[in-house]
Amino acid sequence: METPFNDRGVSVTRNALSSAGQVFPLRDIAGVQVVTVQKNKILPITISLVGLVGAIVGGVLSAPAGLVCGVMLVVVGWLTWATQDITHRLMVQTASGEREALSSVDREFVERVGAAVNEAKAAATSPAQ
Repeated sequence: METPFNDRGVSVTRNALSSAGQVFPLRDIAGVQVVTVQKNKILPITISLVGLVGAIVGGVLSAPAGLVCGVMLVVVGWLTWATQDITHRLMVQTASGEREALSSVDREFVERVGAAVNEAKAAATSPAQ
């Protein structure tokens, strides 16, 4: 049996897509789609704003604990923003619905897996020679 794609724990054979312990038979896959998930903006902004308010209140009331905690929360909010990654997901459409087959920060890799699935499906549906 030939394995047309096998990289980073993901393999696509002429019969199935296998990724992260999940196996999707090609006959059940109606289509694949790459979806990009952007960074979460609400959480870091909320944490930073709460910290900014705490720092201002701590400064106005001459409360060192409030000032320090507020500054720390502003830094935590910034770190929350800075450490987030934009992720790309390979969504597989089946008769039972849409499921996530793969998630990665490398869009090119996810697109290659999607292309390999489409090629394997095309090869499986073409007449045998």
